[in-house]
Amino acid sequence: MKIHEYQAKSILKKYNIPIQDGYTLDNIKDAKETIIKVKNDFNTDDFVVKAQIHAGGRGKGGGVKYSPDFDSALENAKNILGMNLITPQTGEKGKLVKTIYITEAFNIKKEYYVAITLDRERKKDVFMVSTEGGVNIEEVAKNTPEKITKIWVEPLGDLSIEDAEKLADSLKFDNELKNQSKEIFINLYKCYKEMDCTILEVNPLIKSDNDKIIALDAKLNFDSNALFRHEDILSMRDLSEEDSMEIEANKFNLNYIKLDGNVGCMVNGAGLAMATMDIIKLSGGEPANFLDVGGAANADTIKNGFKIILKDKNVKAVLINIFGGIVRCDRVANGVVEAVNELGLKVPVVVRLEGTNAIKAKDILSKSNVKIIPANDLKDAATKVVKEVIK
Repeated sequence: MKIHEYQAKSILKKYNIPIQDGYTLDNIKDAKETIIKVKNDFNTDDFVVKAQIHAGGRGKGGGVKYSPDFDSALENAKNILGMNLITPQTGEKGKLVKTIYITEAFNIKKEYYVAITLDRERKKDVFMVSTEGGVNIEEVAKNTPEKITKIWVEPLGDLSIEDAEKLADSLKFDNELKNQSKEIFINLYKCYKEMDCTILEVNPLIKSDNDKIIALDAKLNFDSNALFRHEDILSMRDLSEEDSMEIEANKFNLNYIKLDGNVGCMVNGAGLAMATMDIIKLSGGEPANFLDVGGAANADTIKNGFKIILKDKNVKAVLINIFGGIVRCDRVANGVVEAVNELGLKVPVVVRLEGTNAIKAKDILSKSNVKIIPANDLKDAATKVVKEVIK
């Protein structure tokens, strides 16, 4: 789950991370009052106006503006609130800015990059820092990866003082800044771990003109499977920033992610779903979605899965790939027949069923009056569904 910058900063603040603070608004009528409040509460005469959307690269798209005085802050607020912001991460459609964040401004002496995430290959958390913080960190990672220092941390442990010092040394901090940064790094890792983050990123972390270390921006993503432990985080969820089909799928306990292709996929198990999408691409097709119906799929699950997939008007055919371990293939077959009859499907449906009660399931499908294309194996299924799409 993703949250906005201002929400991420409110969490970092609880962990004693110095932040660039401010207030949000979603109605331009509140802009004057908000700017004055920022001025008074944070003792600042210049401001930064920031669009709040779930995407990076906001500055490159014109969604972050420095404002040297009240009038320019008000003008920038009027221009950014309600704009359709296009960034490298939003795609061509962009995102509507419904909330802006007006903050204090700092004189920046140096920008740094800080991030924590899981290194799946090493099965450890990786804490990364770089002296090359700012809007071009992606280019740094691609072209000069040696400028990024990494420390790996055992997930069941904490970031040690020794490792925090190594990170600080790599940023070439003097003693005072080193002491500040060590405490910040230890608290950042504590936040990452306690809040069940999948990524914590501060870009940039800055050194101000009075030699203070401050988080100028913040990004926190959370493990959705751990949200039952964090009702406060769940309350920060902004559904308007999420895909409507993904939201609806979540209501049915379906794991759905919309993609750009035209082959709808319905699979049980995330690993099998990934393999199914791979073989569709290898067969010349493009998957329209990731959809994991889970290990307890039944007739209702299949029907709801169809409803979600077919809301995507790009879908030209559907591939159902079920391996019956816990799931009984005959139940899936009944669900497919019911869904095709009930929904009046007009797109071709290719079905591959293997495992528990697979023979019984194939018998159900063959005796039904619905038009379903059976497949012998996954390769056969992918070949057939791609053939249907390009007809």
